[in-house]
Amino acid sequence: MKNQKAWMLAAILTCGTAMVLTACSSKNKNKKTAQAEAGDETVEAVDYSDKNNWMHQPEATKDVDCFYVYPTEYVDDSVGAPVFADINEPAMRQPASLTYLIQGTAFEDVANVYVPFYRQCNMAALAKMSVKDRNAALDSIPKTDVFAALDYYFEHLNGGRPFILAGHSQGSIMQSFVLAEYMKAHPEYLKRMIAAYVIGYSITADYLKANPHLKFAERADDTGVIISYNTEAAGNTDNIVVLPGAISINPLNWKRDETYASAEENLGGYIYNEKTESLELYPHAADAKIDLKRGVVITTTKAVAPETVDLFGPASFHENDYPLYYFNIKANAATRVAAYKNLSK
Repeated sequence: MKNQKAWMLAAILTCGTAMVLTACSSKNKNKKTAQAEAGDETVEAVDYSDKNNWMHQPEATKDVDCFYVYPTEYVDDSVGAPVFADINEPAMRQPASLTYLIQGTAFEDVANVYVPFYRQCNMAALAKMSVKDRNAALDSIPKTDVFAALDYYFEHLNGGRPFILAGHSQGSIMQSFVLAEYMKAHPEYLKRMIAAYVIGYSITADYLKANPHLKFAERADDTGVIISYNTEAAGNTDNIVVLPGAISINPLNWKRDETYASAEENLGGYIYNEKTESLELYPHAADAKIDLKRGVVITTTKAVAPETVDLFGPASFHENDYPLYYFNIKANAATRVAAYKNLSK
């Protein structure tokens, strides 16, 4: 299998107009002005009362919501390329909508899934930055937009329902800001959080120590918790999304220790088949075992080849964190929703 970015690009070039989102003009003026660390400027957030700025804003047909933030999709290494994607940038919107199919849809059975577009950082620009500058960039315009989207969501869309947070990669970095800052400022919302799937970016022991209002999952059915892991082959190194002190939970047996989970415990991956040019169920797609030293999930899967992207190390499965364990994530979301409802009786 080619990496996911390759099939997404192919899909964008060949798909019909029903799949392609055209960039529409938008006023993008928000009644609220949010501060962001972009120089000394005050950054105005995107207007989330404009439906064009949402990938998904469904009618509420379920009694649980999910607020999903997509990973890095904007990659422009041309000279003078912007550090942040424009909110209407097709090169961000189109692949983000395709990535949703292998990530966000895992929550559709149990939740109304709300997905804002946001002005994310250009991966090509991030790759050239120092760690300090990279963190400052992420903690600026992208966070401003995600927080503004949450403001609109809670004020106009949520209706008091319990909810799941979900993300991947840059989307999970945004969710780490949400958990540490937004939820700390809004404990009334945190009480209704069923779980936060912060996948593809490390949650660390230091992060939890600095945020005592948060807790990491210990099993398959605890609620109000963070679920996080990064998937690698044995021996991977220098992964930009794996931080010192990282913590992971096994996405097959939902344990925090080194108990091995065989591929037989995998309910199925949701993986692109090059021959059929479609997403397909891949039975028993991957095994999983936690490497406690690195704080990652190790797999020996043959369903997909490891990535060799410099930023993620020589043997990462970063883009397949969701696809390899898709149906286990789907089942786990249902388990945690049921547990939350049972506790709320």
